Amino acid sequence: MSALTFRHQHRVTYSECTLGNHVYYGRYLDYLEEARGEFFRSLGRTLVQWQEAEVIFPVFEVRVRYKASARYDDWVIIDLWLNQLEGVRVGFEYRLTRPAGELLAEASTSHVCASLREKPRRPPAELIALLSPYLHA
Repeated sequence: MSALTFRHQHRVTYSECTLGNHVYYGRYLDYLEEARGEFFRSLGRTLVQWQEAEVIFPVFEVRVRYKASARYDDWVIIDLWLNQLEGVRVGFEYRLTRPAGELLAEASTSHVCASLREKPRRPPAELIALLSPYLHA
């Protein structure tokens, strides 16, 4: 069985763009966060609900490779999957495209699963079961 990929769509707002009418490079991190939040919501619990259960996911590394510019009113498709689910580490990969398939950016974020006191901890078994289908080899 092949691994699953989560898909989220975002329409670029005027406030996300520079005077040159392309998305400011730092806003792509917001897109990754938005997609990750919607991914967790699709699994049945929001990030705040996991936080209330003493589970948070601080980022310790981000990588973004920009390929083309998104512009005001564009739809950006954000595909997300896991590249790591091991011990206390959880890693995500992202592919951002236009609806026609043009690649805008590729990205990854690396997280540590931690308690609210920021002590590393393994993800709960329930969460591992929810995330595992999205883990790509």
